Amino acid sequence: MIEPLIKEHFPNARTGTEITETYLNFISGEYGSEIDKILFATSLCCDDINVSTDFRRVLTRPFTLGGLGGLPYAGITGLVAFAHHVPDGGDAFIFYGPHIGITDDGVLGEMRRPGQQHLTNSCGALVLALERLNSGRPVLPEQYELDAQQLMLERSLTPLKEAGSKEIQIKEAVNFTYYNVRARLLRLIKAARSEFKCNRIFLLGGIIINTSPEFHDYVDIRDFEVLDPRKIEDPELISILASKAFKAL
Repeated sequence: MIEPLIKEHFPNARTGTEITETYLNFISGEYGSEIDKILFATSLCCDDINVSTDFRRVLTRPFTLGGLGGLPYAGITGLVAFAHHVPDGGDAFIFYGPHIGITDDGVLGEMRRPGQQHLTNSCGALVLALERLNSGRPVLPEQYELDAQQLMLERSLTPLKEAGSKEIQIKEAVNFTYYNVRARLLRLIKAARSEFKCNRIFLLGGIIINTSPEFHDYVDIRDFEVLDPRKIEDPELISILASKAFKAL
């Protein structure tokens, strides 16, 4: 049984299927949202293992905002495009957060993937970032063009290293990255709030826990919010959305 091992680290975690059913039922039942009029977006790591919920099966045409580590690299251009694509009379729904693997004996940061017998890192990009930060050998700036997302992910973790001299552990990094993803996503939504013509933006954030193929993956939900774009306070960023190109995204 994998669940007791997961609960030791993430006591509130539930299977991806449970998360999907719970929140979609709540959204449709409590708010009257029509599932076929919801535009779904993710800000998750681009790792192929991150299909832990069934949201993609229920909410078609997912819009991808995230990249390595789940940070919303699509930026303001991507968020504006997403806002403009919401169906008439529909709502926006964004599922976000990083991921972490767990082995069959409860070791975090590794997993056995489908079709493989050996263990690999999960999240591999976060593990690599930690190796570089803990060793004091960060990716070089001149590599930015070839590895921009990894460099940005490593830079996002530097406050953890600056906070103390101890070695950063993967669970600490994943928890910290969750709040990084959340903070950046909220900042983008604030900046693009006037571009949403829908009445609601559903935000569901958590940490995906990847397991071996014979088990369910789990999600530790951290935040669920319903935003009215018209009531979001003034953005911290100066709007750059007035151009025709942005309006036509």
